[in-house]
Amino acid sequence: MDFNLENDLCFFDIESTGLNVMRDRIIQIAVIKYFKDGRPPEELELMVNPGIPIGEESMKIHGITPKDVARKPTFDQVAQQLFDFFGNSDLGGYNISRFDVPLLMEEFARVGMDFKVDNKRFVDVQRIFYRMEPRNLRAAVRFYCGKEMENAHDAMADVRATIDAFKGQLKMYEGRDHIDDDGNVTNEPVRNDMQSLHDFTQDIRSIDVTNRLKYNDKGDIIFNFGKYTGHSVKDILSNDKNYYFWILNKEFSVQVKNKVREIMKEIEKEVRASKN
Repeated sequence: MDFNLENDLCFFDIESTGLNVMRDRIIQIAVIKYFKDGRPPEELELMVNPGIPIGEESMKIHGITPKDVARKPTFDQVAQQLFDFFGNSDLGGYNISRFDVPLLMEEFARVGMDFKVDNKRFVDVQRIFYRMEPRNLRAAVRFYCGKEMENAHDAMADVRATIDAFKGQLKMYEGRDHIDDDGNVTNEPVRNDMQSLHDFTQDIRSIDVTNRLKYNDKGDIIFNFGKYTGHSVKDILSNDKNYYFWILNKEFSVQVKNKVREIMKEIEKEVRASKN
């Protein structure tokens, strides 16, 4: 299919050291550029030395290790090449609006280049997907039950519709395994067993519903927000008690506050024990 273009269009994707667009860095970027004049598309793929550590969780997703990028150019060494390749083209990709574009803008800004997007059109495939295939209750009833939902947003009607959708899920996914993006298989997770459904739908690493605290791969509780993202809660509170009081006085959930209180009590207990 030929795209109907008024401007050149660059589809691109970024792999990075993490998911914080302000602090993390690009380690791989791939771009396919379509031309409004109908020329064959051009491709550009670059590996980049980020100059900072690559997060362990990110490495598990994209498989790029520090060794892979150790001898690669830094972003400032490839910035002009990238800047020229993008040119005045519109931008396309999956979830680019929330992640890839702002991360790319930050990288350019660090090397003194202004990557303007105000006049660029965005083609975000994820947003098309979400808009056309909504993940709301009405869509679930239509998909799993083959009928339209009535009286939406009436509490009891919503409950009944939810139960109908759930029954439809149990029927549709009976005997079906789930394979995640990494190829890991969960055998028949959607079955008439509440423990199985709980295990399948809940993030076992998450500690609170706001996802401010979570377990890392070692089982340590870490911060999932702010300047200490990825750092051990216990280590930070041991060395920065002001941060503990800051959390208690800010609008964090009861779960978060109770957990940091619990951790602080452990710290204080260990301190007292060490003095005896």
